[in-house]
Amino acid sequence: MQQNDLTTSSQRIRCVQSPVVPVVADLIRATPGTISLGQGVVCYGPPDAALRNVLAHSKELNQFYGPVEGIPELAGVLKSKLSEENRISIDERRRLVITAGANMGFLNALFAITDPGAEVILPTPYYFNHEMAVRMLNCEPVCVATDQHFQIDPDAVAAALTPRTAAVVTISPNNPSGAVYPEQALREINELCRERGIYHISDEAYEYFVYDDLRHFSPASPETSTPHTISLFSLSKAYGFSSWRIGYMLIPAHLFEAVRKVQDTNLICPPLASQYAAMGALESGRGYCDEKIRQIARNRMFVLDELKKLYCLAGAIRSDGAFYIFLRLRTELHDMNIVKRLIREFRIAVMPGSAFGMVDGCYLRISYGSLDEATLEEGLCRLVNGLNTIISVSTMPK
Repeated sequence: MQQNDLTTSSQRIRCVQSPVVPVVADLIRATPGTISLGQGVVCYGPPDAALRNVLAHSKELNQFYGPVEGIPELAGVLKSKLSEENRISIDERRRLVITAGANMGFLNALFAITDPGAEVILPTPYYFNHEMAVRMLNCEPVCVATDQHFQIDPDAVAAALTPRTAAVVTISPNNPSGAVYPEQALREINELCRERGIYHISDEAYEYFVYDDLRHFSPASPETSTPHTISLFSLSKAYGFSSWRIGYMLIPAHLFEAVRKVQDTNLICPPLASQYAAMGALESGRGYCDEKIRQIARNRMFVLDELKKLYCLAGAIRSDGAFYIFLRLRTELHDMNIVKRLIREFRIAVMPGSAFGMVDGCYLRISYGSLDEATLEEGLCRLVNGLNTIISVSTMPK
C-alpha cells in the first residue's frame, strides 16, 4: 500500500506564491526602527459612531448566527449607497452579499463561476491575493500587460480570451499601480464580457481614492451589465475598517445560491459586531472619509515630488488613485534583493513588484496612506537615499 507524504502540503497550494506582506513584515520585525511604506492601510481608524453602534446593539450579539448573506439592516444601507454614489440600480436581478472583506468576495466569486482549468484574465500588475486565489482553485491566471502608465488595453484583453476564459478582473483605482481606468475602457471591457458570455469581476475597494479631477466609474452601472458583472467593495480603506473585515459584493441573482453555499461553508455569516459597526460607520457618511482622504492626497503630492530626486534611476512616476506608487527602476538588480537591502541598511520597507506579477524589470510598490506627515517625510528621505546608494553602487564599473 502506498503511503502518503505527511510532510508536505498539497501540490495545489505549493504552486501558490507566499503572501508578500507577512514576508516583508518578518524582515521589518528583524530590523527595529524600520519605517514601512509597505502594507496597504490608512493612517486613521473608523468613526466613533462605529463602536457606539456596536454597543447599542449589544443585546443582538448573542450565541446565534446571523443570515449567511448579512443582516438586512446593513444590506439596506449599502443598497442605498450603491444607488446614490455608484449609480447602480438594485432590483430582483441583483443580490447583495456582505462578506468578511473584499478578498472573501473575490474567492466567493471564483468558487461560484469557475471549474478547475478555467482561465481568469488578470491585467498586470495584478493584486497578488487575486492571483493566489485563482491558483488555489486549480484555475489558470492569464496575465495581460497594461501600458507604460499601467492603463488597461481592451484590445489586449480581447486577444487573450479563449474558450476556457471564465472572467476578466479589473481593479480601479488600482492596487498596486494607483492607475484609475477611464470609464470608456471599463465600458469596453464590460461589453466584451457580455458579448463573449463571461463574467467581469470589478474590484472597487479604493473607489473613494481618486485625485486630480478624475472620477471613479462602476462597471455595474450600465443597464446591460446586470447578468455578467460581479462588483466587489470594501469598508477597509475609506473607513479605516481593515481589522473589522467587512466588504460586500453585488452579484447577478442567478449566482446567489452558489455564493451562499460558499460563504456558509467558509464563514457561516459575517461577524455581527462588525456589521453593526459598519452601519455606524456608514451613517457617519462619506464626508468622514473625504476629510481623511484630503490628507492622503497631500501625502501623495509630497511623495511624487520627493521621488523626482531619483532622477534617471526610475521610469515615469504617476499615480492617479488609491494610495500607491508603482516605481520602475532602471537596474538589473532583483526587486527582492533591493527590498531586503532597503530594510537592513536603510530601515525603510517597500513591496517587491514581482509579487504583483511584474517579472520583466525591477518594480517596487510604495504605499503612502498609513503614515503621518513627519514619519512619511523621514521614510521618503530614507527611501530616496537608499535607492540612490544601492543602484548607483550596482552600476559602478568593477
